Amino acid sequence: MNFLARLSLVALLTVLAGWAQAVVVTDERGVAVDLPKSPQRIVTLLPSLTETVCTLGACNRLVGVDRYSNWPESVRALPQVGGGIDPNVEAIVGLKPDVVLLAKSSRVTERLEGLGVKVLVLEPKNHADVRRVLDAVARVIGSNDAQRVWREIDASVSAAAQSLPERVARTRVYFEVNSTPYAAGESSFIGETLTRLGAKNIVPAAMGPFPKLNPEFVVRADPDLIMVSARSGQGLEQRPGWNHIKAVRNGRICRFTADESDVLVRPGPRMGEAARLMAQCLLSKAGE
Repeated sequence: MNFLARLSLVALLTVLAGWAQAVVVTDERGVAVDLPKSPQRIVTLLPSLTETVCTLGACNRLVGVDRYSNWPESVRALPQVGGGIDPNVEAIVGLKPDVVLLAKSSRVTERLEGLGVKVLVLEPKNHADVRRVLDAVARVIGSNDAQRVWREIDASVSAAAQSLPERVARTRVYFEVNSTPYAAGESSFIGETLTRLGAKNIVPAAMGPFPKLNPEFVVRADPDLIMVSARSGQGLEQRPGWNHIKAVRNGRICRFTADESDVLVRPGPRMGEAARLMAQCLLSKAGE
């Protein structure tokens, strides 16, 4: 056997050994999920988890995703199994996954486990969670890239912060997640990014990561700048009393496109890009 043939055989045996190696990962519930081998068939029920799997190099192992997973482009061709909270259990089981990655808010965890499906609950809400989930998913798929991916995210957020002039510092921001309204508070991954950019979130950490607000709270808080999706922000100026908000009076509202909103509200590998979008908003609207 020549050298190249031996090298190829060693590489193949290394890959097969990785597949055969048992993996134990503790999830959000504190449950130690025992996988007899590195899973080759994965279903994800949260867009940020889909993006994490792909960024760590295992997109080819995905066999199904939730209906909102749309990045990278290749996942659009995968079977969709419904929403992340209440997906189609029969469709998931039919895909014969080795593991299903889903959020704590999903209502199908116990049912899937009752059907013998391995389930890993992972739901990042802040920067530390994102780093921890990267590590957990990397362990599941046998990747060594978690540290590199996190360093790239962190460096991109820092670069976005350094791109901003002093005049935008301490700009008081209201970031609306949807028109209910739910907001991104200081303790959320969005809020933590805003803090690193030097902005001041009007929703304090004590209210939780993504609190449902009384609209009057926003009026009283009187933010300098509003960040909102174009869809959620329709008719924002017509909300009772909102014409008195400084940001509304001065036209300091950033309305993000659907694709931009996807980047902004997903706690995962594209948080560096999200920081850049927020920095662009601050640069264009704050301190005018």
